[in-house]
Amino acid sequence: MDTMTENDYLIAWGLYAFAALGCLLVWCRLTRFMWRWLREPLRILMAVLLFSPTIIDPVKEKFAPAIAITALDLAFKVGNNVWRAVSELLMYAILAFCLYAVFALIRWSIERTRRATAAAAEQARDSAEDDQPFGSAGNERFGRPAARGATAPSRVEPRL
Repeated sequence: MDTMTENDYLIAWGLYAFAALGCLLVWCRLTRFMWRWLREPLRILMAVLLFSPTIIDPVKEKFAPAIAITALDLAFKVGNNVWRAVSELLMYAILAFCLYAVFALIRWSIERTRRATAAAAEQARDSAEDDQPFGSAGNERFGRPAARGATAPSRVEPRL
């Protein structure tokens, strides 16, 4: 006899999704101090562990979190879903890391191009300042630095 109705099943998945999202946010806070190339794969691994489902009853098309099925089947030595859950976790992890590798390569090429452009602009600006016959006479043409923005709004007065 199946005691879980379709409504109960959806409510359980909703509660699990909410709790898993909270766990993922806590994991993001725990890994925020790390180097980016270590932090992002760890976050992807945690998202795969938390959000990957596995089928538990092929006849009724019932799913459950793969990490929960793996842990419960290993702890209580019941059921034969361990290898199915582990293989699905591995499949989702490989797919997620392949997508992350594509994303990281695209981002790396964009960052490299942006750095090269910024370095070229910096070099061009430095060489342009050297061509000035009287030096850089910008805001410091009277021998004093330009007034910095005040912390509080103040009125503008002419310099004497």
